[in-house]
Amino acid sequence: MNGNSQSISMIKVDTSNPDRLTVSGRSLHAALEVKTAYKDWFPRMVEYGFTEGEDFCSFLSESTGGRPAMDHQLTIAMAKEVAMVQRTPKGKEIRQYFIYIEEKYKEEMQKPEIMIARGLLAAEKLLEEKNAIIEKMLPKVQFADAVSSSDTCILIGDLAKILHQNGIDIGQNRLFKWMRENNYLIKGGTSYNMPTQRAVDMGLFQIRESVRKNPVGDPTIYFTTMVTPKGQLHFVNRFLGAKKNSIQPAQR
Repeated sequence: MNGNSQSISMIKVDTSNPDRLTVSGRSLHAALEVKTAYKDWFPRMVEYGFTEGEDFCSFLSESTGGRPAMDHQLTIAMAKEVAMVQRTPKGKEIRQYFIYIEEKYKEEMQKPEIMIARGLLAAEKLLEEKNAIIEKMLPKVQFADAVSSSDTCILIGDLAKILHQNGIDIGQNRLFKWMRENNYLIKGGTSYNMPTQRAVDMGLFQIRESVRKNPVGDPTIYFTTMVTPKGQLHFVNRFLGAKKNSIQPAQR
């Protein structure tokens, strides 16, 4: 292989993904010394059966004039074929260059220290993915610790205690206010602090009816808003999910 050509040395092989070596389409175009403008030449190359997302990816690069220009990141396999279809000595030389690069890279990847490093990187990536899953599931895990009985409705005041135990700075009165402001409870009138129809339809509340005997006159009927197990999950998850950004979830 004649690898001393200045045009070939312009082709930088991207090894950031060890399993997918790529090269810039514009760099390849320049090294091949193609006379046709890149914007016209590259679509013709794609017609040889290449697929975006598999054989190449599009991106904007900064041109010599400082203005964005369309470029493409080609796999080595595609770059070799593109070089071959030019049917020029330069194309043949560049194709041989890519074959040489692939062979050398494979040899490098087989070195024990490189294989160990790749294994460590793979393990680190797996750990990051695991931590992301744990973080996503954290509200549900905390909820499981906070709610002792999954089939029991509780008072809004008890829900405030659960939230407070899980690091949410809120008490009963503030929780009532927040629920009214966020359209979970009715804001005024004879149904003050009763659940809105929307909240009932969502299955977040139940209304408990109780009768209090009156020494004088008829017994008095009282209605109490209770948070269902589904409602407990809803509110705990919403508050814990918003904890990273603010003390209280954003109103909607």
